[in-house]
Amino acid sequence: MFPMNVVPLSSVIRYICVALAVGLVALGGMQPSVAAGNDLTIAAASDLSFAFKDLVAEFEKASGTHVKLSLGSSGNFFSQIQHGAPYDLYFSADVRYPQKLEQTGYAVPGTLYKYAVGRIVVWTPKSSPLDVEKLGMEALLAPSIKKIAVANPKHAPYGRAAIAAMEHFKIHDRVKDKLVLGENISQAAQFVESGAADIGIIALSLALAPAMKEAGQYWEVPADAHPPLEQGTVILTSAKNPPAAKAFLDFLKGPQGREIMQRYGFVSPS
Repeated sequence: MFPMNVVPLSSVIRYICVALAVGLVALGGMQPSVAAGNDLTIAAASDLSFAFKDLVAEFEKASGTHVKLSLGSSGNFFSQIQHGAPYDLYFSADVRYPQKLEQTGYAVPGTLYKYAVGRIVVWTPKSSPLDVEKLGMEALLAPSIKKIAVANPKHAPYGRAAIAAMEHFKIHDRVKDKLVLGENISQAAQFVESGAADIGIIALSLALAPAMKEAGQYWEVPADAHPPLEQGTVILTSAKNPPAAKAFLDFLKGPQGREIMQRYGFVSPS
């Protein structure tokens, strides 16, 4: 599924330098403020949009480190990183992407962390006449439904989960001509929130965001209806601020970070 790559010598050298830096942080208990002169750059899957805005704000307040957060599809970031995109941390909605980066030398071995399991929901605006909480996946078959928003399954894990769920309920072939593909799960959510689509299968984390929670209603797709959305992160060998990268991961794993993630519907892999 994932392309194999020859690891460039420059990546090997970067890996050695970053690994040493991460090790020194672990041994010495270095605080993120030591590296606060440099920004921390994070590439994150778009299902993390609202959770990470809260998480980043609290981390910046606690550490003094400024975070540059880029949100998009996991697959696109995976490709960008292989072509030299300068990120410190990569948060994917599919753990296989960071696993592959670790195997091919683009991520520091030992930094892979499964940070969450995501969930998907069928979402409609409150103006919809459909009772999605009662109908569940059957709501997609309603005659009034002309467009169904999902993320592009070619590079968005949430899009693949949506297709798998429709196939599980044996309705995919009946609605596939109505699918409208967002570049990522956030764009799919925007389609249905704005009225460009009548209904959508989106991330629970987006449905729980204040604006969408106020504007719509949803039905949570059973976890066994699609492969688990195991989400993973790694520190990249291209990292320019390894101490802050490690500090951010520690913050995510701590009580404040876990509370924020749980608030947006993310389940701990354990």
